[in-house]
Amino acid sequence: MDTKVNVHEAKKHLSKLLQRVINSESFIIAKGSNEIFLSAASAWEIAIEVAKGRLTLPEPPDQYLADRMRLHRFSALPIELGHALEVNRLPDIHQDPFTRLLIAQSQLEDIPLLTTDPKIHRYQVEAIW
Repeated sequence: MDTKVNVHEAKKHLSKLLQRVINSESFIIAKGSNEIFLSAASAWEIAIEVAKGRLTLPEPPDQYLADRMRLHRFSALPIELGHALEVNRLPDIHQDPFTRLLIAQSQLEDIPLLTTDPKIHRYQVEAIW
């Protein structure tokens, strides 16, 4: 059975994980038969972190993410109006708007969320990590 995974790293861990990847460390995050999604919300957050100088990538974010998504065969998960509106129904556990949007996407699309953020487990969402 294929598993769809919405790839997400909490903001406080994202730059550390990407830096480890840049340093050529390998991470196995799924078997080859699984479909893995990168949310537009995560791409948006990465672009902001790079623009603010809090994340350094070897290439511009658009090129870096496109190349990595192609290389690892990740699929893009767009932000739909329903995703954005679902954020309103979430309990007020997490304050980060990107994380809240990812939780809403995970719930509405019925896909697990890959995260190290312990607060995610307090929502009605399947979290993997």
